Amino acid sequence: MRPVNLIPPEERHGSLSPLRTGPLPYIVIGTLVALLAGVALLVTTGSEIAEKKDEITALKQRDAAAQQQAQELAPYVQFAELHQARVETVSSLADSRFDWERVMRELSKILPDNVWLTSLDASASPDSAAEGGASSEASGDSSLRGSIAGPALEISGCSTGQKGVAGFAAALKQIDGVTRVGVESSALPPLNGNEAGSGDGGDDCRTRKFIAQFKLVVAFDAAPVPVAAEAPTEVAAETPPAEGEAPAEGSSTEESTPEG
Repeated sequence: MRPVNLIPPEERHGSLSPLRTGPLPYIVIGTLVALLAGVALLVTTGSEIAEKKDEITALKQRDAAAQQQAQELAPYVQFAELHQARVETVSSLADSRFDWERVMRELSKILPDNVWLTSLDASASPDSAAEGGASSEASGDSSLRGSIAGPALEISGCSTGQKGVAGFAAALKQIDGVTRVGVESSALPPLNGNEAGSGDGGDDCRTRKFIAQFKLVVAFDAAPVPVAAEAPTEVAAETPPAEGEAPAEGSSTEESTPEG
């Protein structure tokens, strides 16, 4: 037999009581919750925007202060850059300076007894050799010197025969830094000449028929080329060279041997 609830519906309690108000209260509550969430989101977003604006203002102030400080320190920065550039220039010149004193000292050590010199021209470049004055004029316009971009020695003198000239050319290669030795000329006195030479007080040192007069060019191709190539260079005054460059095309790298 099935039980029957005899309590009137309006007086029932619990899950059996009917819905009296309908869905309206739930809709209202949902709307209020959504509105509250929107207000909270709006407040949070406004707060974040205000913080970002404050941060932008602070960054602008820092940037303005940094720019002002940079303007105040600009002269010191320029001075530091100028100082660094001068230090690098001086260091470069000091590192690339060609040591003519050492070359002359080594030349005096390897000079044979049967060789005597009449002229010696040391130049840092072909241009300085052309404008070097009396020593360059004595050596003449050397085609071998023109093929050497860096420092070189132009040596004129005499020796006992062509073998003596060849031996001196070979000895010159013992000087540290010498890359090649070229013989510009090497000749014995003419057959119809007298043993006293020309007799006019010139540079001819061939006082005997077996004495050969020579002109040699000693190249230092590995040495740096001077910064101011147009400035004349003397043996006693060293001219600071700059970065080196390869010798001119067509220049000989082998020693020339005079014919007997």
